[in-house]
Amino acid sequence: MDVSNVSDLINKYGFPIVAAAGMGYLIYYVWQWATIEIKPVLSEASSVLIALIDRIRMLDNDLIRLNTKLNLILEYQEEQEKNKKDK
Repeated sequence: MDVSNVSDLINKYGFPIVAAAGMGYLIYYVWQWATIEIKPVLSEASSVLIALIDRIRMLDNDLIRLNTKLNLILEYQEEQEKNKKDK
């Protein structure tokens, strides 16, 4: 749009009307951009994030199991050492 066209519109309709129309177009443009370009990327990132959280939970459960097994083995070794000393 040319500068003279904008000034003609302002002269014909007034600045508040032209500014409101410009803001309306800006809001429409941003809305379209967000829904067409950003929304699919966010949903893909969300699914990847959920998969990563599930993997972290599985690793945490594995670490808990390993820690429990290690503690059990250490307690068993201590018990065996005590039994050897007592004999």
